[in-house]
Amino acid sequence: MDTENTSAPASAKSRIPGKNHPHGRPNSGVIHDHVRLTENFTVIGNDLAQHRELSLLAIGLACYIQSVRPGTAIDIKSLAARFPEGPTRIAAALRELETHGYLRRSRLRAPTGRIVTRTVSSNRPGHRPAADSPDRPVRRTAPEKPPPRKRLLPPVPKPGYSSPELLRMAVDVLAGLRRHDPRLLLSATDAEHLAPGVAAWLERDLTPTAVRHALTENLPLEPLIRPAALLAHRLTAQLPPPTPFRPPAPPPPDRRHPFQTCDRCDRAFRAPEPGHCRDCRTDLAEAA
Repeated sequence: MDTENTSAPASAKSRIPGKNHPHGRPNSGVIHDHVRLTENFTVIGNDLAQHRELSLLAIGLACYIQSVRPGTAIDIKSLAARFPEGPTRIAAALRELETHGYLRRSRLRAPTGRIVTRTVSSNRPGHRPAADSPDRPVRRTAPEKPPPRKRLLPPVPKPGYSSPELLRMAVDVLAGLRRHDPRLLLSATDAEHLAPGVAAWLERDLTPTAVRHALTENLPLEPLIRPAALLAHRLTAQLPPPTPFRPPAPPPPDRRHPFQTCDRCDRAFRAPEPGHCRDCRTDLAEAA
C-alpha cells in the first residue's frame, strides 16, 4: 500500500496571481478597485472623461452638471458658491464645455417678460434631441455635416495698367463665351475674378475675338464642373508673350522747298525755282 505510483500525474500547481494571469494586477499605473453600483450613480462617457482638449476643471464640472437633477442652478454664482474655484475659472470652464458642445446656452424671455438664460447639458455633443422636453425620448441622429467650403478660383494674370474701359471689354468677352458654349455660363463673381486675366491678354495686342477663340477651342467633351477654374487655368497657362518693343517711326522727310534769292530785292524765300519773292510778285502784278 505504500508503494509510490510513478504513472500518476503530478498535482497541478496553483497559478500565482500577477504572473501570466489575465486578471493579474499591473506592476505600475492605476489599479481599479471597483464595485458594481446599483444606485446613486451617473453614467459618464469616456469621450468626456478622457477628453484631450478639455481642462481637468471643465471635465469635472461637466461630470457634476450631468449628475445633478434637472432644474438645478448651474450659473456661475451658484457654482462658485458650491466649489472652491472662483468665478473666473468656472466661467472659463463653462466656455470650454460650450465650445465643445457639452453645454448649449440661449437667452429666452420668460412669461413675466424677464430675460433668462437656458442651459442644456449634452452627454454626447452633436446629436439632435427629438424635443427639448426631458419627458420625451431622445432620438439619436448623426451630427450635421457643415456645408462644404467653396474652393477658391486659381489666380489669373494682371494687366500692367487696368483702365475701366479695358476691364469692361474683358467682362464683355467673358459674358459672350456662353454663346459659343452654354457650359461657359459664368456668374458675376466669376467674371469679376477672371476679368483682369482677359485684360492682360487684350493688353498684349490681342483682339477680343482672338481671346475668345483661345478660351473656347478644344474644350473637353464631358460636363464642366468648374468652368471658371478651367478658364482661369487657360488664362494663366496660355498667356501670350508681351508685345515686343517697337522703336518710334522716324519723322517724315522735309518736303519744304529750298531757299531762293529774290531777283529784285535779294530777299530769301522758299520756292522750287529762282524768281521773285511774294511781295515782289504782288508789286509786279499791280504795276502790270
